[in-house]
Amino acid sequence: MRSRGRRSEVEPLLSRFPKTRPILPERFAEIYARQYKANRSGETMAASLSQRIERWLHRQVAADVRQAPGGPTLELGAGTLNQLPYESLSAPYDVIEPFTELYADSPHRARVRDVYADIAEVPADRRYARITSVAALEHISDLPQVLARAALLLERGGVFRAAIPSEGGLLWTLGWMCTTGLEFRLRHGLDYGVLMRHEHVNTAAEIEALVGALFETVEIRAFGLGRQLSLYRFIGARNPRLDVAAAWVSRFSAGNGAA
Repeated sequence: MRSRGRRSEVEPLLSRFPKTRPILPERFAEIYARQYKANRSGETMAASLSQRIERWLHRQVAADVRQAPGGPTLELGAGTLNQLPYESLSAPYDVIEPFTELYADSPHRARVRDVYADIAEVPADRRYARITSVAALEHISDLPQVLARAALLLERGGVFRAAIPSEGGLLWTLGWMCTTGLEFRLRHGLDYGVLMRHEHVNTAAEIEALVGALFETVEIRAFGLGRQLSLYRFIGARNPRLDVAAAWVSRFSAGNGAA
């Protein structure tokens, strides 16, 4: 009864997917790629400050391997591979990242076993002890399918570990408006909120709800004064509901790419 109730509760949320990313106006599109990579690489003062604070995200996701190195890991949305310095040197490490230019010049590239542009490319018989994500889930327009495929790729006893911005919360919004948003307006004379709405298509609450529907055991920690007044959140999940995951994959498999 609890399973049926949970599925009916999440159905209105599932109906929002796959989401349509807002189209960038021409002036934003011209500088988008440069701005995106600058943020991920910490090239500006505001981006550098954000990266220092974001160490909390990386450390939360890697806390389990610092205690005891685990098995193979798959990272969703690996970007510039900036999670690698926090990870185990011994276990195989695969990543999903569609933007080759983000990781092509990374000094950590040699530590990656396999790179996929889409989670659907991962062999169906491959299994991971850990599937992780750092500041990526908020970007994924067909998130239910990606999370469901991730759940099916976990080995028995495996864990899903993700860190996300508290998108949709007051503190997070004030944070980017007073740092990256202000710097962007001074540099380009444009509203950074347009880029944020293009990039962050999912809120923290939506992500938490989807993970909660897919996994039996979910742990959430916040960087701030509770989840509602936080900058970031960590989500750890175990014991996937494989029937739910299979149903979501079937439902959304005809949609767009997975990451």
